[in-house]
Amino acid sequence: MAKNFAEIAFTDEVKNLQEQHGSRKAYERMEKFNIVDGLTINEVTFIQNLDSFYLASIGVKEFPYIQHRGGPKGFLKVLDSKRIGFIDFVGNRQYVSVGNIATNNNVSLIAIDYPSKTRLKIFAKAEVVQLKDDPELYELLNLDDYKFRPERMMVFNIEAYDWNCPQHITPRYTTGEIEKAFSPQQEYIKSLEKEVKELKEQIKQ
Repeated sequence: MAKNFAEIAFTDEVKNLQEQHGSRKAYERMEKFNIVDGLTINEVTFIQNLDSFYLASIGVKEFPYIQHRGGPKGFLKVLDSKRIGFIDFVGNRQYVSVGNIATNNNVSLIAIDYPSKTRLKIFAKAEVVQLKDDPELYELLNLDDYKFRPERMMVFNIEAYDWNCPQHITPRYTTGEIEKAFSPQQEYIKSLEKEVKELKEQIKQ
Protein backbone atom coordinates (compact mmCIF):
# COMPACT_ATOMS: atom_id res chain seq x y z
CA MET A 1 0.00 0.00 0.00
CA ALA A 2 1.34 3.42 -0.95
CA LYS A 3 1.49 5.23 2.38
CA ASN A 4 0.98 8.70 1.02
CA PHE A 5 -1.88 9.94 -1.17
CA ALA A 6 0.37 12.63 -2.64
CA GLU A 7 2.77 10.04 -4.05
CA ILE A 8 0.08 9.08 -6.54
CA ALA A 9 -1.88 12.32 -6.97
CA PHE A 10 0.94 14.85 -7.18
CA THR A 11 2.56 14.31 -10.57
CA ASP A 12 5.27 16.66 -11.83
CA GLU A 13 2.69 18.74 -13.68
CA VAL A 14 0.56 18.98 -10.55
CA LYS A 15 3.57 20.07 -8.51
CA ASN A 16 4.44 22.72 -11.09
CA LEU A 17 0.94 24.16 -10.86
CA GLN A 18 1.12 24.14 -7.07
CA GLU A 19 4.39 26.06 -7.31
CA GLN A 20 2.83 28.61 -9.65
CA HIS A 21 -0.14 29.19 -7.37
CA GLY A 22 1.73 29.27 -4.08
CA SER A 23 0.55 26.03 -2.45
CA ARG A 24 3.58 23.83 -3.12
CA LYS A 25 5.34 24.31 0.23
CA ALA A 26 2.29 23.30 2.24
CA TYR A 27 1.72 20.20 0.15
CA GLU A 28 5.39 19.31 0.27
CA ARG A 29 5.08 19.06 4.05
CA MET A 30 2.02 16.88 3.55
CA GLU A 31 4.03 14.52 1.36
CA LYS A 32 6.69 14.13 4.05
CA PHE A 33 4.55 13.75 7.14
CA ASN A 34 1.07 12.55 6.14
CA ILE A 35 1.95 8.85 6.17
CA VAL A 36 -0.63 6.26 7.25
CA ASP A 37 -0.37 2.51 6.67
CA GLY A 38 -3.91 1.21 6.34
CA LEU A 39 -7.32 2.44 7.41
CA THR A 40 -7.67 3.84 10.91
CA ILE A 41 -10.78 3.72 13.07
CA ASN A 42 -11.88 7.08 11.58
CA GLU A 43 -11.95 5.74 8.03
CA VAL A 44 -13.48 2.42 9.08
CA THR A 45 -16.35 4.13 10.92
CA PHE A 46 -16.94 6.51 8.03
CA ILE A 47 -17.04 3.73 5.42
CA GLN A 48 -19.32 1.52 7.52
CA ASN A 49 -21.95 4.28 7.58
CA LEU A 50 -21.99 5.02 3.85
CA ASP A 51 -25.02 4.40 1.67
CA SER A 52 -23.31 5.46 -1.56
CA PHE A 53 -20.01 6.35 -3.19
CA TYR A 54 -18.64 7.30 -6.61
CA LEU A 55 -16.34 4.99 -8.55
CA ALA A 56 -14.00 6.24 -11.29
CA SER A 57 -12.38 3.83 -13.74
CA ILE A 58 -10.42 4.33 -16.97
CA GLY A 59 -11.33 2.79 -20.33
CA VAL A 60 -8.99 1.77 -23.16
CA LYS A 61 -9.93 5.01 -24.97
CA GLU A 62 -8.37 6.82 -22.00
CA PHE A 63 -11.52 8.54 -20.82
CA PRO A 64 -12.41 8.28 -17.13
CA TYR A 65 -15.85 6.92 -16.29
CA ILE A 66 -17.57 7.85 -13.04
CA GLN A 67 -20.42 5.77 -11.70
CA HIS A 68 -22.58 6.00 -8.60
CA ARG A 69 -22.79 2.93 -6.40
CA GLY A 70 -25.42 2.77 -3.67
CA GLY A 71 -27.29 0.52 -1.29
CA PRO A 72 -28.37 0.34 2.33
CA LYS A 73 -26.14 1.94 4.90
CA GLY A 74 -23.15 -0.34 5.42
CA PHE A 75 -23.29 -2.05 2.00
CA LEU A 76 -19.63 -1.10 1.44
CA LYS A 77 -17.80 -3.29 3.92
CA VAL A 78 -14.34 -3.08 5.46
CA LEU A 79 -12.64 -6.46 5.03
CA ASP A 80 -9.42 -5.43 6.74
CA SER A 81 -7.26 -2.33 7.10
CA LYS A 82 -6.30 -2.40 3.41
CA ARG A 83 -9.37 -3.88 1.68
CA ILE A 84 -12.98 -2.85 1.25
CA GLY A 85 -15.63 -4.50 -0.88
CA PHE A 86 -19.28 -4.76 -1.84
CA ILE A 87 -21.75 -6.90 -3.74
CA ASP A 88 -22.40 -5.44 -7.19
CA PHE A 89 -26.14 -5.58 -7.83
CA VAL A 90 -27.78 -6.12 -11.21
CA GLY A 91 -28.19 -2.70 -12.84
CA ASN A 92 -28.60 -1.39 -16.36
CA ARG A 93 -26.20 -4.01 -17.76
CA GLN A 94 -23.90 -1.57 -19.52
CA TYR A 95 -20.85 -3.02 -17.69
CA VAL A 96 -18.69 0.05 -18.34
CA SER A 97 -16.91 0.01 -14.96
CA VAL A 98 -16.44 -3.76 -15.02
CA GLY A 99 -15.14 -3.62 -18.59
CA ASN A 100 -12.73 -0.83 -17.74
CA ILE A 101 -11.40 -2.71 -14.72
CA ALA A 102 -10.74 -5.76 -16.92
CA THR A 103 -8.04 -3.79 -18.76
CA ASN A 104 -7.00 -1.29 -16.08
CA ASN A 105 -7.74 -2.01 -12.44
CA ASN A 106 -6.62 1.39 -11.15
CA VAL A 107 -9.67 3.12 -9.71
CA SER A 108 -10.59 6.07 -7.54
CA LEU A 109 -13.41 6.29 -5.02
CA ILE A 110 -14.98 9.42 -3.61
CA ALA A 111 -17.31 8.99 -0.65
CA ILE A 112 -19.26 11.89 0.84
CA ASP A 113 -21.22 12.25 4.04
CA TYR A 114 -23.38 15.23 3.16
CA PRO A 115 -24.80 16.10 6.61
CA SER A 116 -21.31 16.42 8.11
CA LYS A 117 -19.76 17.79 4.87
CA THR A 118 -17.07 15.09 5.04
CA ARG A 119 -15.34 13.61 1.99
CA LEU A 120 -12.92 10.70 1.67
CA LYS A 121 -10.83 10.05 -1.47
CA ILE A 122 -9.35 6.60 -2.13
CA PHE A 123 -6.92 5.25 -4.74
CA ALA A 124 -7.24 1.48 -5.13
CA LYS A 125 -6.62 -1.58 -7.25
CA ALA A 126 -9.99 -3.11 -8.11
CA GLU A 127 -10.68 -6.82 -8.24
CA VAL A 128 -13.86 -8.25 -9.78
CA VAL A 129 -14.85 -11.54 -8.12
CA GLN A 130 -17.55 -13.82 -9.51
CA LEU A 131 -20.12 -15.07 -7.01
CA LYS A 132 -19.35 -18.76 -7.59
CA ASP A 133 -15.62 -18.25 -7.13
CA ASP A 134 -15.60 -17.10 -3.49
CA PRO A 135 -18.66 -18.01 -1.38
CA GLU A 136 -16.80 -17.05 1.81
CA LEU A 137 -16.31 -13.52 0.52
CA TYR A 138 -19.99 -13.39 -0.41
CA GLU A 139 -20.94 -14.23 3.16
CA LEU A 140 -18.73 -11.39 4.41
CA LEU A 141 -20.34 -8.94 2.00
CA ASN A 142 -23.90 -10.23 2.19
CA LEU A 143 -26.67 -7.85 3.24
CA ASP A 144 -29.47 -8.79 5.60
CA ASP A 145 -33.04 -7.60 4.98
CA TYR A 146 -32.24 -6.00 1.62
CA LYS A 147 -33.85 -7.22 -1.58
CA PHE A 148 -31.34 -7.25 -4.40
CA ARG A 149 -30.04 -9.40 -7.23
CA PRO A 150 -26.30 -9.99 -6.85
CA GLU A 151 -24.32 -10.13 -10.07
CA ARG A 152 -20.70 -10.09 -8.87
CA MET A 153 -18.48 -8.77 -6.08
CA MET A 154 -15.88 -6.04 -6.11
CA VAL A 155 -12.91 -5.74 -3.78
CA PHE A 156 -10.78 -2.61 -3.60
CA ASN A 157 -7.19 -3.06 -2.47
CA ILE A 158 -6.40 0.36 -1.07
CA GLU A 159 -3.26 2.07 -2.31
CA ALA A 160 -3.77 5.44 -0.60
CA TYR A 161 -6.47 7.71 0.77
CA ASP A 162 -6.96 11.27 1.92
CA TRP A 163 -9.64 13.34 3.60
CA ASN A 164 -10.84 16.27 1.52
CA CYS A 165 -11.80 19.71 2.81
CA PRO A 166 -15.51 20.39 3.49
CA GLN A 167 -15.66 23.51 1.32
CA HIS A 168 -18.52 23.77 -1.19
CA ILE A 169 -20.30 20.61 0.02
CA THR A 170 -23.99 21.40 0.45
CA PRO A 171 -25.46 19.46 3.40
CA ARG A 172 -28.18 17.04 2.29
CA TYR A 173 -30.28 14.66 4.35
CA THR A 174 -32.09 11.41 3.64
CA THR A 175 -35.76 10.94 4.40
CA GLY A 176 -34.82 8.72 7.33
CA GLU A 177 -32.46 11.33 8.77
CA ILE A 178 -35.12 14.03 8.49
CA GLU A 179 -37.74 11.83 10.14
CA LYS A 180 -35.33 11.03 12.98
CA ALA A 181 -34.48 14.70 13.49
CA PHE A 182 -38.14 15.72 13.67
CA SER A 183 -39.31 12.72 15.70
CA PRO A 184 -39.18 14.57 19.09
CA GLN A 185 -41.24 17.44 17.67
CA GLN A 186 -43.79 15.01 16.25
CA GLU A 187 -44.11 13.27 19.60
CA TYR A 188 -44.51 16.64 21.32
CA ILE A 189 -47.25 17.65 18.88
CA LYS A 190 -49.07 14.37 19.53
CA SER A 191 -48.90 14.95 23.28
CA LEU A 192 -50.28 18.48 22.85
CA GLU A 193 -53.09 17.24 20.63
CA LYS A 194 -53.97 14.64 23.23
CA GLU A 195 -53.94 17.26 25.98
CA VAL A 196 -56.16 19.60 23.94
CA LYS A 197 -58.61 16.78 23.30
CA GLU A 198 -58.78 15.94 27.01
CA LEU A 199 -59.33 19.59 27.92
CA LYS A 200 -62.16 19.87 25.39
CA GLU A 201 -63.79 16.81 26.89
CA GLN A 202 -63.55 18.36 30.37
CA ILE A 203 -65.15 21.60 29.15
CA LYS A 204 -68.09 19.68 27.71
CA GLN A 205 -68.80 18.01 31.06
